[in-house]
Amino acid sequence: MVTPAHSQATSQAEAWRIAAAVPDPEVPVLTIEDLGVLRAVVVDGARVHVDITPTYSGCPAMETIRDDVILALTVAGYDEVNVRLVLSPAWTTDWMSDAGKAKLTAYGIAPPSGSAAVGSRGTNGPIKLALSVRCPRCGSLDTREVSHFGSTSCKALFECRACLEPFDHFKVH
Repeated sequence: MVTPAHSQATSQAEAWRIAAAVPDPEVPVLTIEDLGVLRAVVVDGARVHVDITPTYSGCPAMETIRDDVILALTVAGYDEVNVRLVLSPAWTTDWMSDAGKAKLTAYGIAPPSGSAAVGSRGTNGPIKLALSVRCPRCGSLDTREVSHFGSTSCKALFECRACLEPFDHFKVH
């Protein structure tokens, strides 16, 4: 016999799995779990409460992500889905999974490197130095920033001097 507590835990894990599989609309190779945007999923009977955190406060993809999470969970049979935008603590590239970073590289986007927590402005720690960004196509470190903003505000446009290909770099923040 399945106990109510076990049933609730199974439902919670299933709801997380469904929400976690929602792709990021700006970089569809990533899921919102890979990106670290999915923060919490709580099941309360037939209701599901989902917390998501934007990569930055003005991220235009959040409305689409909210709608996609609601659709995915509704199709899965949850009667009521509430998605809450959580701004604190602010999202950081430290929340991005290693699998997500590998997917970015395979997709042709240089993933963030280093930790946003080390040497952040306002701390007394080491000062971060931008040494170089590895080209996701050929692996060269001979790259340069062309524009601080790439295809989206959370990415910068780089150029590889070795293979001459442009590429996006997901900024550390």
